[in-house]
Amino acid sequence: MTIGLMEVMLIKAKGLQETDLFAHSDPYVLLRYKGQEHKSSVIHEGGRNPVWNEKFVFRVEYPGSGDQYKLNLIIMDKDVFSSDDFLGQATIHVKDLLAEGTENGSAEIRPNKYSVVRADQSYYGEIEVGITFTRKEEELRDDDVGGWKESCF
Repeated sequence: MTIGLMEVMLIKAKGLQETDLFAHSDPYVLLRYKGQEHKSSVIHEGGRNPVWNEKFVFRVEYPGSGDQYKLNLIIMDKDVFSSDDFLGQATIHVKDLLAEGTENGSAEIRPNKYSVVRADQSYYGEIEVGITFTRKEEELRDDDVGGWKESCF
């Protein structure tokens, strides 16, 4: 099993749905990968075309438990006096990225645009994201015992 770090660069979105009647949306993104979650900053009055330029890091095991290697990006509109509105989501399959990074030490998906899917399964806008995976060198080797090397004495 390989352990590494997956860095997700959340760049921007374009053409998102407006949900507020009298003001622009205040979008943010929940990034989820296998039980880990990060939240982007809220772009106040970001409207249909918010820009984040934020980086998030996930700890990754490959191959890990289960076969679901999906990074989910859930786009929400922050509301003050009611629950936040769901604007849409994008799913990025990262299995090939992790496999390549495991073999080569690192791999990258250059910034790419992904379609945003609303609750009714229609497409509404896009989100731009770049991803890198870097393999972490093994901390324990076969000749290590309890964190100490065996003595020759």
